[in-house]
Amino acid sequence: MLSGALYPSAGQRSASARAFGCARVVYNDALRARETARSEGMPLPKTGDLSKRLITEAKNTPQRAWLGEVSAVVLQQSLRDLDTAYKNFFDGLKGRRPRMGAPRYKSRKDTRQAVRFTANARWSITTGGKLRLPKIGDLKVKWSRSLPSTPSTVTVVKDSAGRYFASFAVATGPEEILPQAPVEVGIDLGLGHFAVLSDGTKIDSPRFLRRAAKRLKKAQHALSRKDKGSKNRDKARVRVARAHARVADARRDFHHQLSTLLIRDNQAVAVEDLAVRGLARTRLAKSVHDAGWSAFVSMLEYKAARYGRTLTRIGRFEPTSQVRSQCGVKDGPKPLHVRTWTCRACGAVLDRDINAAVNVAKAAGPAVSACGARVRRAPVPAPRSEAGTHSTPQPSTAR
Repeated sequence: MLSGALYPSAGQRSASARAFGCARVVYNDALRARETARSEGMPLPKTGDLSKRLITEAKNTPQRAWLGEVSAVVLQQSLRDLDTAYKNFFDGLKGRRPRMGAPRYKSRKDTRQAVRFTANARWSITTGGKLRLPKIGDLKVKWSRSLPSTPSTVTVVKDSAGRYFASFAVATGPEEILPQAPVEVGIDLGLGHFAVLSDGTKIDSPRFLRRAAKRLKKAQHALSRKDKGSKNRDKARVRVARAHARVADARRDFHHQLSTLLIRDNQAVAVEDLAVRGLARTRLAKSVHDAGWSAFVSMLEYKAARYGRTLTRIGRFEPTSQVRSQCGVKDGPKPLHVRTWTCRACGAVLDRDINAAVNVAKAAGPAVSACGARVRRAPVPAPRSEAGTHSTPQPSTAR
């Protein structure tokens, strides 16, 4: 997925709002039809029947005539989204994927909206670098990068901060496998330092949320003073959302830069599988969420698969802080205020975090020690949406 920031005009924002609203109505109508059939003990209606009844025939009725004001492809994709939601729900019940809730109705008050255009919608990228969407117009785009091939779909997203983005699905060739790097590294993730590497490198935690706390508090306080339902309250809500978006973008950029550096310079990377959900229920919850360990490890995972590196997750119950990395003696748990100590067996002075990082690398076992061997590449999971953009558009035309 490749993305770019959109800058629609006032008229294009209105047209986009119509597309968001029509897609939401069709989704809710289809969900209502299926829930009604389920409650009555009838088989669930198929997507083709729903498309004919809720889109084609509904356009000819006074109650749904305004569905004709948007591209029909957007409405069809809304039905596909509902199919996906049901499939994920039933797969979760069968144990094929983590459990998730049943499909729910969408609200017009949802602050995040999205519609998808496929090639059948005949959208295109103009020679001037604008995105031409049916019944919306030519939207100004700030491209994050040039498109490597003709996109199959484009998804227009409006986030909680009122920003618009275009996300393109493109087919890419095999990524260039990085040259062999005869180096492996263990990573100990924490709060005092975001990451401590087994070679002794300590990377400070940026604490983006903590640093922006004063600005966020001021914006949230201004929001609480606005009357509910007023336009001023909606403007204040957008200001709060934009403040949070700046924090999230800065954190994501930090994760991308650090994960790319680690994957580029090391053939094998070992990291501890932390119980983030459990830690998020403690008094450290705010700091845990601010660190964003799960997002960082996910980036390491897909970049390792993409560039032919090895990523190993160490079990969370591995006693990395209790075993002395120099002599292998296990001397039990230590209070958190103990950051350094002297090993009585071998006399080595150990740093708590570096010792844990070294033990993480050792616990990876053959996966790390065999880093010189050629790695068989696994399927590459999709990366999360890119936040950065560049000012110079270099698009390829999609017909």
